[in-house]
Amino acid sequence: MTKAVIFTEKAPKPIGPYSQAVRVGDMVFVSGQIPIDPATGKLVEGGIREQTRRALENIKAILESAGLSLSNVTWVFVALKDLSKFSEFNEVYSEYFRESPPARITVEVSNLPGGALIEISVIAVKG
Repeated sequence: MTKAVIFTEKAPKPIGPYSQAVRVGDMVFVSGQIPIDPATGKLVEGGIREQTRRALENIKAILESAGLSLSNVTWVFVALKDLSKFSEFNEVYSEYFRESPPARITVEVSNLPGGALIEISVIAVKG
């Protein structure tokens, strides 16, 4: 099986030796997205709600460039800098995954790139 790199200008450019996403067969693996505004290359201002929304919008743009949508997401990994913000995060997250939400793991981490409060990675499946 071959792999294909996915890239869109509508999401932040990778800041290291990784791809925004990789397609293998019918599966798309999206790298962890922190809340960087692709237009400015900077972390969005605001708290966990604003940062969650930006990270999910980045993921949405990457998936769309691969011909998929958030409805194709089957698994989500969430790293939160502060687990006490879990309910605020969930409020925004639930706006993006209203019906048939994917499987998910959420963990608290001590630090994230650029001082971000959240990083989200997903796996999506075509079909």
